[in-house]
Order: sequence, then structure tokens, then C-alpha cells
Amino acid sequence: MNMGGEAPTVGWARWGTTRNARALPDTASTLLARILDLTPPPPAVPLAEAAVPDCELDGAVLDALRRALGAEHVLTAPAARARHASGMSTPDLLRRRQGRVPAPPQAVLCPADHAEVMSILDLCSRSGVAVVPFGGGTSVVGGLTPTAAHHVAVDLSRLDDVVAIDPLSRTATLQAGLSAPRAAELLAEHGFTLGHVPQSFEYATIGGFAATRSSGQASAGYGRFDDMVMALTIATPRGTVRVGRAPASAAGPDLRQLFLGSEGTLGVITDVTVRIRPLPAESHYEGWRFPSFADGLHAVRRLAQDGPRPTVLRLSDEVETAIGATGSGRSDGGCQLIAGYEGADVRPTVDAAAGVLTAHGGVPLGEEPGRQWARHRFDAPYLRDALLDAGAFAETLETAAYWSALPAVHDGVRQAIIDALPDGALVLAHVSHVYETGASLYFTVICSPGPDPLDRWRRAKAAASDAIAAAGATISHHHGVGADHRAWYAAEIGDVAVDLLRAVKQHLDPAGILNPGILVP
Repeated sequence: MNMGGEAPTVGWARWGTTRNARALPDTASTLLARILDLTPPPPAVPLAEAAVPDCELDGAVLDALRRALGAEHVLTAPAARARHASGMSTPDLLRRRQGRVPAPPQAVLCPADHAEVMSILDLCSRSGVAVVPFGGGTSVVGGLTPTAAHHVAVDLSRLDDVVAIDPLSRTATLQAGLSAPRAAELLAEHGFTLGHVPQSFEYATIGGFAATRSSGQASAGYGRFDDMVMALTIATPRGTVRVGRAPASAAGPDLRQLFLGSEGTLGVITDVTVRIRPLPAESHYEGWRFPSFADGLHAVRRLAQDGPRPTVLRLSDEVETAIGATGSGRSDGGCQLIAGYEGADVRPTVDAAAGVLTAHGGVPLGEEPGRQWARHRFDAPYLRDALLDAGAFAETLETAAYWSALPAVHDGVRQAIIDALPDGALVLAHVSHVYETGASLYFTVICSPGPDPLDRWRRAKAAASDAIAAAGATISHHHGVGADHRAWYAAEIGDVAVDLLRAVKQHLDPAGILNPGILVP
């Protein structure tokens, strides 16, 4: 899986730039116009015209930061601060389209190495200035919008190297600011891959993958990112922490898990040692159709539990399948499954999996649906831009549950969203990450924005989150907690665990400067 190359430039008020924009198919536009009441919004306010308040950071603190990093690596210009003020959720993009930047960082700091990150944490701890680590800026759960009145963004893009590759152990140590496309390119030069390809791949970074417990589209074969992490180096206000020194250990609790998913609240991850695998010699993608989502779930569960397990396994429900058919021109009904296989010799696995899928009611659709999915695997966020341009509101949410609970979670969350948006909404869902014991569910919601789209979505998302909790599912499978999920996360883990997490943060970050208001209840 060589998906290397430099990461493209991120847009200002959209996921991508106009250069790599995707247009809605005519059939999809016609369908939306028939279902939803849409009025194209005014053009987005350009970055140069966004309302960014002046930097109010104390002059002595700014001077100290400039001495530590070099003046050219301490950015206070409005454009740089606006770009580092939020993530890429639909509410984030809508605010940017309106030219609103409610709480930009006072400065954007660009350290060159771990030592400079430590210097930043020391200076900011002593000055009471909050610190938000910034990788690719792709958070969709408010993970980059702290509650602190004054904060700085620590942009890790200069930490962008491969520190070491151990081909015998099949590990690589990568700096946290290395972009996913560049990491893929550098590893491929040595004949290896991470196999980690989330939808945020074009913009995300290695450190961001670790800090959010990312899961890629090929997780059925390669595992989640946290499965790949062997070791971490973390800069904290109390000092440097290094965790992980062997492939497995019984030397106490696994402290890697403390920092994986910590979202910048316990420290700044500066490098990650990961498991790597040889580049696959072959790849094969294909489509299948099942009469219903329940039938497809049964087949997917059998592959996940008993094998053979494909590298990519993605099952769309009836609504998502139908919406996808409007763009492809085909309408087979039922539910579509995409299966992908990568490795040295995939044919035996393809044939064996086909036997399982056929035995459970699957009808093969050939390679074209699989190839089409692979060609367009990163399109969804660009199509969200097109939907926003057309006047629609489009956003996603996700969860995971045990197999026995999954159908009820699917139905309950979908109904909660529909009830919260009574004037009409399209609610699509798919399974894209599978385990022996359960799977993820990823929902896409498309609706009319109404007079106050942010409040409208806040209420719909709260209803969906309540339904997730009521069904016994987790509040997030791979998007993370951020600010948006914090209340549900606290209920999910319970009071004792909340106190434990707060105690760890107090120990590592006694001044409370690291991403306040994010993750930790």
C-alpha cells in the first residue's frame, strides 16, 4: 500500500482547496433538492477578511519564546493564528465560512525538536499560558478549541523525520509531525508500510494518530493505530516520559495506553515507534450485495470471528447503499459490502472469503465496485464541502458496540437523529472496522441547515449521543472525545475513573496548561 507523497494544502473554510474539490453528481443534487429545502449560502469569507483579534500574549513571554525557538518560528500573524484555531468539523467549517474565529491561539509555535517542545512547556507552565498541540488539524470533535482564554498552538510540522527503521524487528521510529502521506513515501523507500489509511490520511500526522487512537480503513487487516504503537516519547511539564521498550512486557500496567488517546491533555507526543509491514505485492477489491443490513452483518461477523478476514471490510446499510447508487448509476437494492485484500498472495483468501459471503446470502458484484471505492476512498470530506456549498448541512458521528448490540445501536441512533430533525434528514450508516467481539458504526447525516444550523446540530448530536449511551455502545470509536463528547465520556467511564484521570493530569500537568477543557471531565 504505497499512498505516499506530500500532503496537499488544507483549505481555509473547507476540507480541501478548490483545486481538489469534488462536485456532487447531478443525480445526487436532484435527490437532495427533492428531499430537502436548500438555499445556497453566500460565499465564504476569505481568510484575509476573517475577524481575528490582536495577539494579547504578554510581551515578556513572547520574547522568551522567540529566544527559545527563533523569532521566525513564533507566528502571530492573523492568518496563521486563524488556521490553528479549530479543527475540521462541520461547525468549525461553518464558523470559518462566516469569517468567525472565536478563540484563536495568541501565537503559533513551531518547535524543531523534543528539547524545544520541553522549553515551550516550561515557559508556558511558569507563565500560565495554555498549550494546544497541533498536527494536521483534522479534529472533528472540538479537540483544538480549549476553554482557556489565552493559549498557544504548538505546530509540530517541523518534527517531520524518520528517526530510525529496524528492518529486522520491523519497527520504525517516526517524529510526531510527520504527515501520513510523507510517512508512507519514506517507509515505501525501504519496502515497508504502516497500512494505516484513515479518511483524514491526506492531512493527518503520526502524532495525531497516536493522540486520538486513530483507526484506518484497512484496520481489519493491519489493525488500529494503537495496535501498531510499540513506544512513545512524550514531553510533559514534569519532564520527559518514554514508554514501551519491548514487543510485550509484564512490567506493570502498559503506560503506553495512558498516552494513546490522551488528545494533548497529558503531554505532547514527539515521536512514535510503530510496527511496520512489507509493502503488499498484490491488492484486490470487490463488491458484494446482501438482501438486508442484518444479512450483511451476519456475514461480516462470520469473517471477523472465524476468518478469513479481508484487509478492508466495509458494509453499508440500505440508505447508504441507495444514496451511493444515485452517484454510480446502479440500483441493485439491498446493502453493499466492499472487501479488499492486500498481501503477498491474496487469491486463496479472496476465494475462501467468497465462500463464506456466498453461504450467507451474498451476491458478488465483481471488482468494479471495489475499485471505485478505492479510487474515491478520500472523497467524502470533499463531498461535504460540495453539500455545504449547495446549502445542505452534512456531518458525521461514530460509535462501536458488541455484535449482539449492534443492530439495536444502528436502529436507535438512526431514529434518534430522525426524531431530532423532524423536517427531514438523510441518515446513512456503515460498518468499517471489525473485531471478533463487535464492530464500529459510522453515521452520516444530511439535512437542511435551518435558521441556526449549529444549535440544530448540537441538539441532534446530543440525541444521538444519548442513544449511543442508552444502547451500551461507546461514545467514540475513532474520532476521540475532544470537547464535544466529554460529558458522555465521563458517564461512560464512571466517577472513580474520572478521578483517576484527573489525578494523572494533575501530576503531569500541575499548572493545567495542556489543552484545558478537552477530554478530561
